[in-house]
Amino acid sequence: MIRFLAWRWTSGAIGYAATMPLLRWTWQGLSEDAFAGSLPEFRPADTETVIDMMQGRYLLASKLVDTEGTSPFSIDVDHEDWLQALHGFAWLRHFREVRDEGSKRFARTLVLDWIGREGQFDPDSWAPGLTAQRVLNWLRHYPLLTEGATPEQASSIARVLGTQVQSLKVRARFVTVPHERALVAAALVGAALCDDEGRGNVEKYATRLRQVLEKQVDADGLHRSRSARIQLNLLVEAATIRLALIRDHADLAHELGTIVDAMHGALDTLTLGSGEPAYFNGTGQIAHDLLVAVQAQSPERRRDGGSRLLSGYGRLVCGPATLIADAGLVPDLAFSGDATSSAMAFEFSHGTELIVGNCGPAPAELPDSKPLFRGGTAHTGPTINARSADELTERGPLNGYLRSLAPAIEASLDAEEQSLVLHTAGYEAEFGVTLERRMTLLNDGRTLVGQDKALVAGEEVSGVVTLRFHLAPGAEIWHGTSENIARVYLSSGTTWTFLWEGAEMREEESVRQSAHFGLHRTRQIVLEAPVEPGHEIAWIFTLEEG
Repeated sequence: MIRFLAWRWTSGAIGYAATMPLLRWTWQGLSEDAFAGSLPEFRPADTETVIDMMQGRYLLASKLVDTEGTSPFSIDVDHEDWLQALHGFAWLRHFREVRDEGSKRFARTLVLDWIGREGQFDPDSWAPGLTAQRVLNWLRHYPLLTEGATPEQASSIARVLGTQVQSLKVRARFVTVPHERALVAAALVGAALCDDEGRGNVEKYATRLRQVLEKQVDADGLHRSRSARIQLNLLVEAATIRLALIRDHADLAHELGTIVDAMHGALDTLTLGSGEPAYFNGTGQIAHDLLVAVQAQSPERRRDGGSRLLSGYGRLVCGPATLIADAGLVPDLAFSGDATSSAMAFEFSHGTELIVGNCGPAPAELPDSKPLFRGGTAHTGPTINARSADELTERGPLNGYLRSLAPAIEASLDAEEQSLVLHTAGYEAEFGVTLERRMTLLNDGRTLVGQDKALVAGEEVSGVVTLRFHLAPGAEIWHGTSENIARVYLSSGTTWTFLWEGAEMREEESVRQSAHFGLHRTRQIVLEAPVEPGHEIAWIFTLEEG
């Protein structure tokens, strides 16, 4: 921990010094005609988005802002994700296929307006990761921005683009957020590929990108943050760079592609039958068309649809059913800034329909709720006395970082029996027990059987264990009074029977993050019992036929 804090403080201090006015003169932009060509763009475009933006409506990061005809860069919007999306310029892709000169001019005008307002360094809009994404998006659509522009406009765009690239070169080694460091490395490769004068640096920067990814991606191909959201964000840029390298630098493309293909495979493993990556470690709803477009970029991709263990996750597949569970591996400190305490939590889909899941990340408009959404109660897993299995630091130099309270216990998988066993020792010190969860898929995936048990690990055992099952949006629960049985009615019309024993049951409200609505209101089933040595809570979800 001390080493991490020392490294972060030193890197942060050097990075801050590099942005001081006295040194910013070194960010000298490239000449106005230095950039040629563009990077490939494979993300889907939506012409309706172009129409909305031209009418002053900006739907970004699940928030719609109506600027009433004024520049989106001129208004104050208290929504961090929306501002990140606006200043990142990924929305330029929607203009790539427009034929109308007015639409092209509108996109160029927005870029020029940003240059007029933000062209000088600002610590927020010029943050390394955001600057890297903006550079990559401008390079993807450089012809759109410059063809038809006046010489003065083209010169201004080239100059500010070059200045941003130079700023990344100066700051690259001092970026403290790991995935932002990878974005910066990708941007520098992209800039070298699009700069006639800098093509001699392609190998240097491509090698650096590969080295950065090798440090951040584990042996299973998953980013060490264990976040499908960060995995996808990095894949967008890494896959773009690989495509750009193929024509003139096939050897570099092959070296990078080995890592990128492994990342594609890991993201597949964390994706449910519903098409959504599981909501763990800061991951919320991801646009399905974007996910499909990104995953289609792996020429060697062969989706492994079977059961497996991967990077602290367990995946069960039986017939049309898919279950993804977290064994509770907390990322190393540098990667845990968005990590969730989700030991033994799971998400379960049948066919293309979600049955049970997690709440996902807190919406940007509820920043004070972020700790709640990162805790155990926001996940379909166990807690004791409403405590999480890990510690989320909320003050001091480690504010916002998740820390493990006990070493992670590796999950075990029986692929033949379609059974997954998880443990957590996160409650051992305070409550004297480790928890065990065994889950099995039966009947071609139409039945999910779960068993939760408290195992004695200390001299004194105490507390109340709570199991939460956050249901899919739109689900309704019917619960009789005389039996340990409930029925879950999904919005599709299908019905699942829920049986349990060894605990008291109640129903509560819940939510699930949505890219379109912020939060979907839904319901959750809650089972609760005193912590007792060897006590088992059993539960079953079964699909009702007909």
